[in-house]
Amino acid sequence: MNPAAPHAVRPTHRIIFDTDGAVFNDDAAALAMLVQRRDRVELLGVTVVAGNHRTPQAAEHMLHLLELTGTDDIPLYLGARNPLVNTAARAASQETQWGPISFKGAFDAPRDVVAPHSGRFATTRPRTTGAISFIIETIERYPDEVTLVAVGPMTNLALTFRARPDLAARVKRLVFMGGNARVPGNVTPAAEFNIWFDPEAARETLAAPIPETVMFGLDITNHAPLHKTAFDDIVAIDTPLTRLMQHDMAPRFRRDPAATYHVWDCITAAWLIDPSIVTSSEALPISVDTTFGPTYGETRVSDRTSREVRPITVMLDLDVERFYQIYAGLLTRPM
Repeated sequence: MNPAAPHAVRPTHRIIFDTDGAVFNDDAAALAMLVQRRDRVELLGVTVVAGNHRTPQAAEHMLHLLELTGTDDIPLYLGARNPLVNTAARAASQETQWGPISFKGAFDAPRDVVAPHSGRFATTRPRTTGAISFIIETIERYPDEVTLVAVGPMTNLALTFRARPDLAARVKRLVFMGGNARVPGNVTPAAEFNIWFDPEAARETLAAPIPETVMFGLDITNHAPLHKTAFDDIVAIDTPLTRLMQHDMAPRFRRDPAATYHVWDCITAAWLIDPSIVTSSEALPISVDTTFGPTYGETRVSDRTSREVRPITVMLDLDVERFYQIYAGLLTRPM
């Protein structure tokens, strides 16, 4: 049986997909994987936050992906345009005082919004309701049923629970890509990008009394880099998704065929489709460093749990072959 093939079953997850956008790798690819399995996943909406891109640009990339996959009936909502505390000026100061930050995302991004790969803007536009209002209304409509999938900074979620702290306990689970429990960061020696961009939001969200929180950090995503061989095999099969993948990633491999690229969010999406891909996990009390300094945005394993440091299921390792079966199968599957 093809693991990527649909089955006539009720969707397993009702999801709000909270994203900071991407041309393809990796937010758009993760969303593409999920919309290819709408038999398993009911996507209630996409909410956009600043992170990789400024919020308006991130929205255009995700609207393009939804239109490309014929799933533009899924509504998209604009969320926070800035982190709670962090700013471009603070990032520059951090870099000056404590060393390079390898990627600053929206802090370095142009303000002008450009059309996605297609050369035109998607016909479908963001809904007039804001992301925070949508998240609140959706949790109220489906209490104890909504899985929040956060693959960018957690600003939208923190603002949601600031407005309605009572709703955290009515979320089914939070699944997020971000952080690093026992490995170095990827934008600074201490921090992973999604957490670093808005550490205060991550700290508040992870302290909220959500019944279950699952972390896909660098500990697990580092195990499954994309090599040129796998990339070539995927784009050799011509589909709208592989053409977008080619547009986004082929220039990188041309510059350096020996390079590898991480597909962080896609591992999160694959687990929602097939949880058996994860082979090792551990419940750990995770805290977020919000002190402005060289370890700003670091996620740490604490000695004990507390009101602000709750136990989180930290994913640590995966079946890489199985993951790439799902990843390649969904990206090359006809739509």
